[in-house]
Amino acid sequence: MDDELTALVVADTEERMGRAVDHTQMEFGAIRTGRASPALVEHLKVDYYGAETELRQIAGFSVPEARMLVISPYDKGSLGAIEKALQSSDLGIQPSNDGVVIRLAFPVPTEERRKELVKVVRQKAEDGRVAIRNLRRSARHELEALQKNGDLSDDELDRVEKELDKVTHDQVAAIDRLLAHKEHELLEI
Repeated sequence: MDDELTALVVADTEERMGRAVDHTQMEFGAIRTGRASPALVEHLKVDYYGAETELRQIAGFSVPEARMLVISPYDKGSLGAIEKALQSSDLGIQPSNDGVVIRLAFPVPTEERRKELVKVVRQKAEDGRVAIRNLRRSARHELEALQKNGDLSDDELDRVEKELDKVTHDQVAAIDRLLAHKEHELLEI
């Protein structure tokens, strides 16, 4: 009985930590490096016939060269709405509309801008680590409650906490790997 409960707590915590890592990775994807990536705009909200719709639902993306993103709307009537959403976004790039597709040309960021972006990425990584540690703390509270109710022995609690610490360490290491990759990408000229 207690093995099932502890396994459930650990599995649930591990799944939630995995989602925290995924969220951090998605946050990293939205940070512009000077290299074109659909992740920068795919979640952008577009006023599509009166409904707020994510850009990825109404357009396809291609990257014909490293600093060019081409957005091909499925409905040509939405070109104006997509262009307007891109102009009002915080991308800071002027879209080029040829009546069929929209092109975004990404300039090379300055050294100063790249260093600012590294700071932003590091903060997002720390936010991800904090989320993971908070999940570990919450799982420990659940396990301690099981122990107080008599459903868990002291030895079992120690064993499960060590398992939880290993899971936490693995997830934090995953965020650290993502951070190292993103920093390298940002500082690359």
